[in-house]
Amino acid sequence: MKGTEAHGRTTDRVGAAQEAVDRLRAGLAEAGIVLPSLRLEPVSSAGNDPAPLVDLGRCNVETADRLSAVLEGGPAAMSDDDACCAGGDEPEAPEVAWVVGAFAVDARDGRLGRVMGSEGPYIQLRPPGGGKEWDCPPRAVRAADRKEVLRAKVREINWEGRLP
Repeated sequence: MKGTEAHGRTTDRVGAAQEAVDRLRAGLAEAGIVLPSLRLEPVSSAGNDPAPLVDLGRCNVETADRLSAVLEGGPAAMSDDDACCAGGDEPEAPEVAWVVGAFAVDARDGRLGRVMGSEGPYIQLRPPGGGKEWDCPPRAVRAADRKEVLRAKVREINWEGRLP
């Protein structure tokens, strides 16, 4: 096999694995579950004949329970259209356990921030490097992808370099 053919096969295999990670992230988000550490494991994707692995990362017990319920087809797997509430109230947004310190994106305007905690029904985010926190509704928060995390970490390092 020629080098360019092997490289093409490698690129295809890693690309297909990344697409699987993206589909998994989107599917979990639809169920109200966020795994901030979800990624393609880099070491398994290296070399001439990669066998990419998906790194699901760690999660707390609540997130594991929600994930189990979705896989089992339980209540956490219901869509908003299926959820019903007495008195015609709007269904509440599912609770997603965000890891404090993880990077997330406010999907309303694309701002990137570190999760600082939650206040009432909102997730609190702070810009990389510091700044004023802002509140974001849980449904408008998504996990930052690798490029966004790298950009944010560089921004934080640059910010630290400006401090006296």
